[in-house]
Amino acid sequence: MPKVVFVNEKKEIEVPVGANLREEALRAGIPLYRGIHRLVNCRGKGLCGTCRVYVRKGMEHLSPKRLLERIRLAMMPFANIGHENEVRLACQCQVLGDCEIVTRPRKDLYGENFWQKPYPNK
Repeated sequence: MPKVVFVNEKKEIEVPVGANLREEALRAGIPLYRGIHRLVNCRGKGLCGTCRVYVRKGMEHLSPKRLLERIRLAMMPFANIGHENEVRLACQCQVLGDCEIVTRPRKDLYGENFWQKPYPNK
């Protein structure tokens, strides 16, 4: 069974092959949402973009981005500047192998890291 490591929470879980990343994270008690989005979100339909995660390792072990996910991420340009290929919507990912996930990645619009690495170091 694939292992998913959640970096911020320092937690590792085993999931079945093909499992939905959002569902497995919530089942394990991993917080994917901030503030009001804990109550108000699209419930895994890929429409709100609030379950955005940064894939630190193992992008090749997740299902490919489908059209809906690519469109939703494109509509959030400041959410993933410089990391467009590493950001995914947890509700649209199927886990196929081991990976490392950073939940609730921060935005750094004004700091010195704006064009560098607004996510934890690789």
